[in-house]
Amino acid sequence: MPPALSIVIPTLDAAGILGATLVDVAPGIDRLEERGIEVEVVVADGGSRDGTADEARRHGARVVETEAGRGRQLAAGAEAAEGAWLLFLHADTRPAEGWDDEVSAYIGAPGNEGRAACFRFALDDRATAARLLERMVALRCWLFALPYGDQGLLIHRSLYEALGGFRPLPMMEDVDFVRRIGRRRLAYLATPAVTSAVRFRRSGYLPQMLRNLCCLLLFSFGVRAETVARLYG
Repeated sequence: MPPALSIVIPTLDAAGILGATLVDVAPGIDRLEERGIEVEVVVADGGSRDGTADEARRHGARVVETEAGRGRQLAAGAEAAEGAWLLFLHADTRPAEGWDDEVSAYIGAPGNEGRAACFRFALDDRATAARLLERMVALRCWLFALPYGDQGLLIHRSLYEALGGFRPLPMMEDVDFVRRIGRRRLAYLATPAVTSAVRFRRSGYLPQMLRNLCCLLLFSFGVRAETVARLYG
């Protein structure tokens, strides 16, 4: 019998963070399987040279080798996955305690095959700037129905395929796909998905936030994702 849920994680030189993510989600996977919901983890690797694939296999994940580019990797992972439900996660994003309860309830509720859901955004940083950013993301989601990939995405395969899946974009693949989902077909789970704040601490919260905003605006005004990716660096 194929798994009911496939967790798809795109990776590129993520050996240092992937293991912690897989360890964190493992207890939730065990609880889902105790409820009769079979789960598989598919890691779509874009050519890592740091042992990411070996790390994934050590934790029981199935590895799919593909070209680099998050959109391309997500699409390849979804194609290889066998589950009726797909949960897309970033390698540095870990759903908080209780995520399996919400996922179980969501996929078991009638009618949710025609909707998608994401987690609440959170950062693993106690800084005041992190709390401010979390509130700004919540506001963005409320005003524009625009969650990013670091909030995860839970979607039934039938809806995923009907919408055409992820496009092979080097970045903004999450914005592109969520726009096709649309506000009326998007639900928000109460559980936070806790994402690494390393890039914010390294670049500074304000510069990184401005960089992200500029990329979104450029993409929204029709600038090609490849050009945005080059500008983002």
